[in-house]
Amino acid sequence: MSAINLPSGLQQLGLDLSADQQDKLLAFRDLLLKWNKTYNLTALRDPEQAVSHHLLDSLAILPHIGSGPLLDVGSGGGLPGIPLAIARPELSISMVDTVQKKATFLQQAAIQLGLNNVVAHHARVEQMTGQYAQISSRAFAELKLFTDLTRHLLAPGGRWLAMKGMRPEAEIAALPADIIVEQIIPLHVPGLDAERHLIILKAGS
Repeated sequence: MSAINLPSGLQQLGLDLSADQQDKLLAFRDLLLKWNKTYNLTALRDPEQAVSHHLLDSLAILPHIGSGPLLDVGSGGGLPGIPLAIARPELSISMVDTVQKKATFLQQAAIQLGLNNVVAHHARVEQMTGQYAQISSRAFAELKLFTDLTRHLLAPGGRWLAMKGMRPEAEIAALPADIIVEQIIPLHVPGLDAERHLIILKAGS
């Protein structure tokens, strides 16, 4: 599939972001690829591919993001956390990674891009404290492990947002009975010729 530029991709996703936000997204892309040379944050090296595979892929879940504080688990190179923070400056976003150099990158990216709504943590998520209305992950772990490790951080009535490739039937089947699958949303990412799904989960009473 041919490369797609950011304005065209955003239009296809139905997202209206300002010129300043679009500039920040591209600045983040450049920062990610620059640090990647030393820190190995992503397998991608091509700036054009990074628009579809990282920026637009992250922003595809934007319509399903609510208003409460969000924790992004296993953030790595800041995906989807930093693109979401750029698109939703009023939303408080915390990101956590167990790898020190990745957490350092997240912190540096937030500073350089002027993202006052971002906090980066170097920690194991199971040892974190706090309450979050939304907990997201992108290629972090199987659904059962993701929910097991983060259940203590989910605020009452909160939701898990798991970004997946193909519809993960086996992972869904392995979930405990008290985890409710609220929605399985197929995502269409411009410039990306691969299946994407957002799995929204809730904790049953």
